[in-house]
Amino acid sequence: MNRLMQSFRWAIEGVLYAASAGGNLRIHLAFAAAAVALAVFLGLSPVEWALLYLTISFVISMELINTSIEQIVNIISPEQCVAAKRAKDVAAAAVLIAACGSVFVGLFLFVPKFVRLS
Repeated sequence: MNRLMQSFRWAIEGVLYAASAGGNLRIHLAFAAAAVALAVFLGLSPVEWALLYLTISFVISMELINTSIEQIVNIISPEQCVAAKRAKDVAAAAVLIAACGSVFVGLFLFVPKFVRLS
């Protein structure tokens, strides 16, 4: 059990590092908090909550993977290198695609609720 608790501690340290090291995770977390608050206000169904949770966790996971890739590339290639830049750019593109997808999920979930309120 001690080993399991240590694994959770390391994972939490990773999230805290990613949140403090770069602003992008903080931005994703702020948008996630806003989406959750809006979901509470609009009264999402259980299926809609599941979709929202999966979307938020996907974007945050992609940002954590991106941060990890950036750190690994910085270790392997501290000097500027075209291949290293491309690796970082592709990882950032994955986050961008996930974030854009989350906007569409948000529109799908929230716009009909606002239309019904009007």
